[in-house]
Order: sequence, then structure tokens, then C-alpha cells
Amino acid sequence: MSGSTSRFALFSVFAVAIAASAFAQTDPAALAKVNGDTLTINDLQQKEGNRLLQARYQFYQAERKALDDLIDQHLLEQEAQRQGVSLDDLIKREVDNKVTDPTEDQLQVYYEGMDSKEPYEKMRQKILDHIRDIRKSKLIAAYVENLRLKSNVVVELAPPSASVEVSNEAGEEGRSDAPVQVVEFADYQCPYCQKVNPDLNKLVQEYAGKVSVRYKDFPLPMHPMAEKAAEAARCAAEQGKFWEYHNVLFKDKKLEVTDLKQEAKTLHLEEDKFDQCLDSGREATSVEKDRQEGVKLGLSGTPSFFINGHFFSGAVDYATLQQMVDQQLNALLSSAQGVAPKESSRR
Repeated sequence: MSGSTSRFALFSVFAVAIAASAFAQTDPAALAKVNGDTLTINDLQQKEGNRLLQARYQFYQAERKALDDLIDQHLLEQEAQRQGVSLDDLIKREVDNKVTDPTEDQLQVYYEGMDSKEPYEKMRQKILDHIRDIRKSKLIAAYVENLRLKSNVVVELAPPSASVEVSNEAGEEGRSDAPVQVVEFADYQCPYCQKVNPDLNKLVQEYAGKVSVRYKDFPLPMHPMAEKAAEAARCAAEQGKFWEYHNVLFKDKKLEVTDLKQEAKTLHLEEDKFDQCLDSGREATSVEKDRQEGVKLGLSGTPSFFINGHFFSGAVDYATLQQMVDQQLNALLSSAQGVAPKESSRR
């Protein structure tokens, strides 16, 4: 747990440094003065906040990792107190005593896979210690995860937020008045977007009436077929079948123009109307408007999400989507009732 302690200490030092800087200013909200005019932190957030979004998100990720480590440490300390033992004794009983050593054959196989000129006899103890550390880490992670499942853990730390326009989204799934609005910037040729799409559909179904997903196009330069695929989905939207077509593209991953037209035929769209729309490129302007919004927000990859304005990105799994939605629902509930957020054990 020393890594956790050092990370938390580093975060504390950073927080103290920020506080000290603020106290050094005459007005804590003031950041600069220009010919007598004061520029505040609110000015920076309102006018330039989107440019800082990625940096703020990176800090959030580091902050969240430190918070998770702190939560894990606190759960272990609580469990040790509940059992009336020291933390060291708890770790020794529940983790250290359960670590098993690899067999000699397993050590030999590990050694053979190493890029080392040292003889096996000299490397054996280092290999053994390394494998013990790996097994100990896995055991303690499993033990802490079990403690989390039995505990009430609420994470209120939210990702950074930004203002996202919702008038030009390509399509929407779920109720437009849902309390949690998920805006996704994605690319039909992006493998991570293809992988997460079924999870987004599942999210809308599981949280029926509570969650809607709005889709925005952000075709990346390295994906030559993504832009035309985005236009095709918008052409399908003209015939009231955006989401069906959208799901087919992510599922089948066939994005050549001939494939785009065949998919439209499979969904029984009016062929001539669809083909004319796609060939004319009339939806290209709408796709570009979405892309430019993503650029303005500072997005650099896909998928990128905004849940009620809170930003996160990357190859997220369903559990992460659930956690983000639950956090927003809890925040809305506590705001409406003026009480502490509802307890949740999702990590």
C-alpha cells in the first residue's frame, strides 16, 4: 500500500501548492489584469475552458486513480478495525499467507521467455520474487474488490465539463427529455466505437426513460471511409431510419460506398432517394459541422463522451458507462431533495 500512500501524499502537496498560490493573490478569483480590467477564473472557464478540456481530463484521471487508492486503503483499515486486528495482520492473513510459489518448471519456463544472458541460477530468486509480487497484487485486488461489493461506496468526483451543442446531432436514441443525456462523438471506422455501440444501446434499454444517447460525427483523418459512412447514416435519417442504419454500420463494419448502398437496401430504404443523397454529398456539411465542434472542444480521438456535459473518452466498458450514469442520477436526486447522494457500490 506504499504506492497508494505516496500518490496521495503527492496529490496533497499539489493541492497545498494550489491553495498557497490562491492566497498569494489579492482576489482569489482573479487571474490577470489587462489595462485595469480583471480576468477571473470564470472568464477563463467560459471563454477558453474547452481548450483546456484534455488537460483537465488528464488531471481528473490522475485524481480519480489517487481517490480509488485512498478508498481501497480506507476499506482495508475499516475491515481491520471491524475484525479487531492490525492492518498488517489483516494483509498477512488474507493475502500474504495465500500467496503460492510457482513450481520449478514454471520458473524455468518464465526464465526461457526472458531476454537475459544471466544464468538461471543467478536469476531464479529475482523471478521468484517477481511472481510472488504479481500474485500478491492480484490477491489484494480481489480482496479489496470484495470489500467494495459489500460496502456502500459513493464517488462524487466528476469528470470536467464543457458546453456541447445538441441541435446538430445526427440521431438520438431514448427519450429526448431523459434526465441523463449522453452525447457521443464517434467515427464509424473506429474499432473502439464499434465495440462500445452495443453497450450504449444496452444503456438506453436498462435505464429506460432515464438515459438518451445523442450521436455526433467525428470522422478521424486516418479513417478514409468514415466520413462517407457518416453521410450515409444521415441519408438514412432522412427516411426515418438513422439508428437502425447506424447500428448496422457498427455491427457489419462494411463501409465501402457499394456496401453503404447495400445496407440501405437491406433496411428497405427507398434506393433512388438514398443513392442520390449519398452521391450528391449533401450531408457532408452537417458532418463537417459536427467535426468542427469536436475540434473546438479539443477532442483528439474517438469515442469521446459528454454525460450531462461531463467529459470522458477512450475504450470504456459498460461498467464505466453505468457508473457515470449513476453518478449523474444520484447528483440530480440529491439536488432535488437536498440530501446526500444515494449510496452505490459500483466502482
